[in-house]
Amino acid sequence: MNYRSIISPQTQFYQLSDPFFLESGQVLHGVQVAYQTWGKLNESGNNAVLVCHAFTGWADVEAWWQPLFGSGKALDLETDFVVCSNILGSCYGTTGATSINPSTGKPYGDSFPAITIRDMVHLQARLVEALKIRSLKLVIGGSLGGMQVLEWALLYPEKVESIAAIAVSGRHSAWCIGLSEAQRQAIYADPNWNNGNYAPDHPPAHGLAVARMMAMNTYRSWASFDQRFGRNAETEEFTIARYLQHQGQKLADRFDANTYITLSKAMDSHDLARPNQSYQATLQTIQQPTLIVGIPTDILYPPVEQQELADFIPNSSLKWLDSPHGHDAFLIDMTVLNDLIVQFRQSLTSQTLCSHRM
Repeated sequence: MNYRSIISPQTQFYQLSDPFFLESGQVLHGVQVAYQTWGKLNESGNNAVLVCHAFTGWADVEAWWQPLFGSGKALDLETDFVVCSNILGSCYGTTGATSINPSTGKPYGDSFPAITIRDMVHLQARLVEALKIRSLKLVIGGSLGGMQVLEWALLYPEKVESIAAIAVSGRHSAWCIGLSEAQRQAIYADPNWNNGNYAPDHPPAHGLAVARMMAMNTYRSWASFDQRFGRNAETEEFTIARYLQHQGQKLADRFDANTYITLSKAMDSHDLARPNQSYQATLQTIQQPTLIVGIPTDILYPPVEQQELADFIPNSSLKWLDSPHGHDAFLIDMTVLNDLIVQFRQSLTSQTLCSHRM
């Protein structure tokens, strides 16, 4: 699979000149970061907005959040310098399992080391520094992107002015870990898996497709599927079954199985309080103005988890994205999401103006 064919021509690449140390203690050499930018960085270097993408996403925010771009919108290029980088471990231009290991001259494959959300954020921070960004007006993202957002607030508080974490929690629950493990087992069961040492032209595509089918059932909701599919059938097959098969094959055609394993395990390791801190006390150390967006129909990261974030992050506001579409609503009901983010950013501007007048 030529994953580079999916990467936008506007994508740029940043190459680290020194080793990149992972949280595990392992070291990556020759790390590359794929990223895109929109707008212009001001002379003070303080008008940047960092967008963090989700699990199987990539750096081209305009491809999946286009309704958030525009004058007066959440990502306003008249005032914002928007940056999005492909995460560490992905297969869309940033170093991951499909990249060439400089010590062997072959793709890492199953030898790519275990990574964490913090590793992803530390690598993003290297890019932010290289772009001469002094501070980030906002760090925003949903799902896996939201995990990065929360880590940014804790790891680089001096650089982050505000955050917006969407459809996410501060730690992966047993529910999420169990679902991830079931998806990984589907990949492992594929005859082509070969312990991750599969040939590029014979990947475990069926196992990856089944994993995606499982995931799709958690990305939507009972009401969403009932409304769209009901018990409708085409010939002898239910419409929902054909939809899931289509979604599974669609991902298998554009994503890598080792990457799926790497990133899902990184998500399972997500816990802001790691290794031995109090979860509540850790959340209380987040001082930036924080927007928490929950989705009432989300069964993957249910509302109780966003409520918990809002209860303990001191300067936070909790808003609900009312939608029948479940977890994926932040990629579907984007007009509503845009309005929530605009209101949050306007409130920050108002607070700044009031403080200047005092």
